[in-house]
Amino acid sequence: MALGGNPIFNGKSFRGATQAPPVPQAPYGTPYGQQPYGGQASYGQQPYGQQGWGTQPQSMSDEQLRQMYSQPSAGPADTGRMTFDDVIMKTAACLAAVVAGAAVTLVVAQGLASLLMIVGALGGFVLALVNTFKKQPSPALILAYAALEGLFLGGLTRILDGMFPGVGLQAVIGTLSVFAVTLLLFKSGKVRATPRAMRFFMIAIIGYAVFALINMIMMWTGAVQSPFGLRTSVEIFGIPLGVFIGLLAIGLAAFSLIMDFTSIEEGVRSGAPQRFSWTAAFGLTVTLVWLYVEIIRLLAILRGDD
Repeated sequence: MALGGNPIFNGKSFRGATQAPPVPQAPYGTPYGQQPYGGQASYGQQPYGQQGWGTQPQSMSDEQLRQMYSQPSAGPADTGRMTFDDVIMKTAACLAAVVAGAAVTLVVAQGLASLLMIVGALGGFVLALVNTFKKQPSPALILAYAALEGLFLGGLTRILDGMFPGVGLQAVIGTLSVFAVTLLLFKSGKVRATPRAMRFFMIAIIGYAVFALINMIMMWTGAVQSPFGLRTSVEIFGIPLGVFIGLLAIGLAAFSLIMDFTSIEEGVRSGAPQRFSWTAAFGLTVTLVWLYVEIIRLLAILRGDD
């Protein structure tokens, strides 16, 4: 399994999901007809539902044989393996939970919406860690994470859209557009997660994380009074620093989608268990939430600079 842009796809459970368990072999020197581990299998018995030596096979009619051979071969869904349809359906369920959570903070009173936004941000962060390091995916926890992130996104959208009307809808359209273009580029084979691109991604994401941490500390300590911290208080050739940082972050999120698609494709090809389609849906949801936040923040900075 290829490593994805999210640490979600790097867990032991997702990487080792496609490895078949070892088949126990009879120890060397086991007498013929005797099973290992102390079990005996006599010639007249039928262990594990198999026919014995003296048992006549049950005859089948021509019609039964014809029906048996005319049936289609078992697909991944029939054998309990992950499919693209599984990932699409479960991702849609996660996004529906995000929309439902956002709708709550968009319709309640402003004070309650701010409280729910904080609860969604903290709760979503905690559940993101739990789901990331959990060995087996939990649909309930994944959907709960999506709903909490919806509370956070709804509150954030309400605040920024009140300051700059229209940025919420623009951010939704922008997120869907980036997702669609990224998926088309991946399907066409023009953009792939090569080792060189992965190295660049890791360097860039570490640099972005360091900047975000410094910016947050300076905002908390009051070192900068701008609502976006260094993103708007520092300018380069008259352009807010946040514009360059925002474009970089959107590019990183888009490439993270490419790596997520790569991990999902290899998981389906190698026959990962069906339950890990929830892991794939969770990873895509995390990336889409990140992408939406970066887009709406960039739009707000651009509108504030007008």
